[in-house]
Amino acid sequence: MTRLPNPSNLKPESKAMSAQNIEITAYLKTHCGWSEGVRSVFRKYGLEFEEKDIIQNPAYRWEMEHKSGQPLSPCVIVNGTMLADVSGAEVEQWMVENGLLEHDVAEADAPTNSSCTDEQHAAMEAAARQAAGGAIRFVEN
Repeated sequence: MTRLPNPSNLKPESKAMSAQNIEITAYLKTHCGWSEGVRSVFRKYGLEFEEKDIIQNPAYRWEMEHKSGQPLSPCVIVNGTMLADVSGAEVEQWMVENGLLEHDVAEADAPTNSSCTDEQHAAMEAAARQAAGGAIRFVEN
């Protein structure tokens, strides 16, 4: 489970809402603009969440696809409700609209509605190469 700031360090309006029992599971990529936007929203509100890295653990990707019915990420489950293929901004909006958070006008520490940068794509490619043993193998039938 990812641990975030202690609720005593939050602003009063955020603290009141974070006292609720909010269970969050996030299916995210290691290096991804959309995934970092979701993490950023959770940091902004000091929310704890279980992160399931679908790049580092392919079983989590299968689990995400099975639960969400589609292959796109990020996917976030909040108190049993699946939010599939969402941005951080969409997660924040949904949580505010459903009374789980009180809107905080402060900016998040990363873009919440942004695709991956070239650097993030390069990092994902390098991680995939490393996971595959560093080389691409061609197999003939």
